[in-house]
Amino acid sequence: MHLNAGYRDEARTLARRFVRIFGDDEVVVSPSASCVGAVRDLYPALAEDDPSFRDEVESLASRVLELSEFLVRRLDITDVGAAFPHRVAYHPTCHSLRVLRVGDSPIQLLRGVRELELVDLPRADECCGFGGTFAVKNHETSVAILTDKVRALLDSGAEVCTATDSSCLLHIGGALSRQRSGVRTVHLAEILATAAG
Repeated sequence: MHLNAGYRDEARTLARRFVRIFGDDEVVVSPSASCVGAVRDLYPALAEDDPSFRDEVESLASRVLELSEFLVRRLDITDVGAAFPHRVAYHPTCHSLRVLRVGDSPIQLLRGVRELELVDLPRADECCGFGGTFAVKNHETSVAILTDKVRALLDSGAEVCTATDSSCLLHIGGALSRQRSGVRTVHLAEILATAAG
């Protein structure tokens, strides 16, 4: 968030802390595509003027994975034993789609969930309008984009919208709640953690 808002020095301090805490770990798994995207895509730029820090960032960045990437691509797991008896639409967030390119990993996991009916989301690849500080700095544009996303969700007939980023789900969920649509948002990790019964 600091880097997104233009606070480069503060972001560098946080990046150094992240590397210090997780630098020796074999793998770091996050349920946030935007956070993983920041580490892999933006942290190297924060370290470009410090060779030792740059090496530490490069070493760690390849070991930081989004949850669906880790399960599907690293562990070759598409069925975690979950059950979720609902009609679900998947919103591929901008970071999962365009930065990390997780592909259909989240979809593969959702297809492995018992009792879950995966419905097509019209224009799924379109942004929800959140974009970190974009939603604040460009409120009217953000709301217009969000309105299109919510319309597509309602047209899908889904009971639940899921994604790999809580920020997008918060944005979408707020609009759905204000409209009293009855459609709710649930993070992919929560669906995968739901056991039968």
